[in-house]
Amino acid sequence: MATLILLRHARSAANGSGILAGRSPGVGLDATGISQVAGLGARLSEVPVSSVVVSPLQRCAETVREFAASRGVEPVVDERLSEVDYGEWTGRKVSELTGESLWSVVQQHPSAAVFPGGEGLAQVQSRAVAAIREHDARVSAEFGPHAVWLACSHGDVIKSVLADALGVHLDGFQRIVVDPCSLSVVRYTETRPFVVKVNDTGSDVSALLPPKEPASSDAVVGGSTGSSES
Repeated sequence: MATLILLRHARSAANGSGILAGRSPGVGLDATGISQVAGLGARLSEVPVSSVVVSPLQRCAETVREFAASRGVEPVVDERLSEVDYGEWTGRKVSELTGESLWSVVQQHPSAAVFPGGEGLAQVQSRAVAAIREHDARVSAEFGPHAVWLACSHGDVIKSVLADALGVHLDGFQRIVVDPCSLSVVRYTETRPFVVKVNDTGSDVSALLPPKEPASSDAVVGGSTGSSES
């Protein structure tokens, strides 16, 4: 199957304000985020990206716009990769939300967390994983098993996809760190996904390159998915 790059949107104005933006309209990138986007092309300069899928929110669109244009790729917008619908929590200060009884549930038992007037985190994982696997199959069929594609989404959404790929229960997804403009890499196979990289904010793209041979559905005993050497 193809190689998936999960890209969290670059830093937004809300990230620096302590506000839970959620799906609020008009939330774009701040100066730091714009700088992060400027370096994205260089980080992925050696990576042949065949398809770009993106959340419908402005901060994600701004993150991939220049990169997608440079590759001649039209981003595919998928609502299922949108930010969590935080309902009544949307637009509130995080410092206030920490006092809510639901906050501890979100931190310790997120699979049971349902935001008032919004959606549950289990729903988020279900829709996001379904979208990712559907697009991965599409890209593999259209561009072949060596293809690389990119999905730009939001922190909690990406963490839920990574938890699924790692075989980790959703209650453990808060242990995963996904920083703004970070890259995480997953390769799906017939039997299991392989998580190649998580929360990469540097410039080493070697793990993002498609394998020279089709990915095996079996893990290499005593080694990695890329080499039998230890």
